[in-house]
Amino acid sequence: MGRIDVFVAPRPNPALIKAMTVVNRIVMLHGVPGFRDLLPFNRLAGLRGVSNVRHIDFPAADQRRLKACCGAGQATFIAPNHPEFFTDWMIDKEIVSRVSPLAASWATHGVVNGLGRLMQKFWLANNLIAQIPGNSEAAKAHSVDWALQGHGVLLHPEGGVGWHGNYVGPLLPGAVEMGLEALKRGRETNKDFRAWVVPVVWKLAFTGNIERALAKECAYVERSLKIDSSVASSLPERVYRIYSILLSRDEQACGLTAEEGAPYAVRQKRMLAELGHRLAEGIAADAGLDLGEMLRRSRRWLREASAGAEEPKRVRKLAETIQRIQRVGPWAFANQAITQEEIAEHLKRIRNDYCKGTLRDTFNRFIPQPAGPRRAHIRVPEPLGLNAYDGSVDEALAVLRSRMQDAVTRIVTEIEAAGGFISYPNPFYHR
Repeated sequence: MGRIDVFVAPRPNPALIKAMTVVNRIVMLHGVPGFRDLLPFNRLAGLRGVSNVRHIDFPAADQRRLKACCGAGQATFIAPNHPEFFTDWMIDKEIVSRVSPLAASWATHGVVNGLGRLMQKFWLANNLIAQIPGNSEAAKAHSVDWALQGHGVLLHPEGGVGWHGNYVGPLLPGAVEMGLEALKRGRETNKDFRAWVVPVVWKLAFTGNIERALAKECAYVERSLKIDSSVASSLPERVYRIYSILLSRDEQACGLTAEEGAPYAVRQKRMLAELGHRLAEGIAADAGLDLGEMLRRSRRWLREASAGAEEPKRVRKLAETIQRIQRVGPWAFANQAITQEEIAEHLKRIRNDYCKGTLRDTFNRFIPQPAGPRRAHIRVPEPLGLNAYDGSVDEALAVLRSRMQDAVTRIVTEIEAAGGFISYPNPFYHR
């Protein structure tokens, strides 16, 4: 295996972590006062704030709730939602700096191990745990050991970024499973030992009208994907049209004829059904399985397949296409209105999934730049005390997801009531 696929235990450096907390707060989040709103300095990400999060709304009661679950005599797994890439770690770092400064954080192996030895050393000193796809046992074992020392361990139970800030996706079991293992080990020496999975949610909202900046980013996407932008339409309709054309290209590649005038949701469902049928044939699975299970079986099938064979390449491409098309989920069609925040998420998702081949596109995938200044609203729903829980892992995930979604919905409702969203008719809306 290459270095990128080998787990190396973090070596946290408290002094570096403390210094990077200050750097994160100024350079990555808030920006430098006096420069962040002044041309031409506000065009420099480090002076403006790379993630352009000007304000953090993190009530003291929520901070106390999280902090009470951290410390000696308990193991804590902090489980935030995952609406945005790069900003995720910046906000997560700000959160843990307030409640458990030496908390470890899970991150993709491509970041921790894939940027060279010096960067690997830097990330390990910042207490990042490399998540190795298909080989995460060493990372889990280290996480349990670290949690047993009274430090938090943070990981995103949604897995990959979905770019949907109003919706919490299905959760993965890692945090609950590690919490149960930590509880078992902790109780061997301390009958009063406790273990927690603490859900955390954050929602980003623009501080003003950024339609001009969104239109500029939309125009870049249209040029990059060779989509005619001369058709006059509103900003949401332009985004819808981009997705519709991209789906048409997938339909053509699949040999399907696009249904004239059919809603995007209807075409997407038809396309996914066809791709699922072909994937089932490729891995000799039951075509009646839901796509989530089909994708899980395809990943297992690919791990066992012979390297270099043609059929695995076809199966991999089918699975990747399904995942890409699925990323516009039912949440996109549910509401009659669409906010500027949701338009921004659509554009970032398109750029991540479809715009490739240039240095600008590569940079955007690693450090996506927001269209304008934002406020982060952070809440801590009721923690799940595993020491007082006797349900299954799946039931625990359902409880956590429900608490997270309720908290996100409350944030959205509060912002909406205060007039904090700028909205348009949603062209994706479908009954």
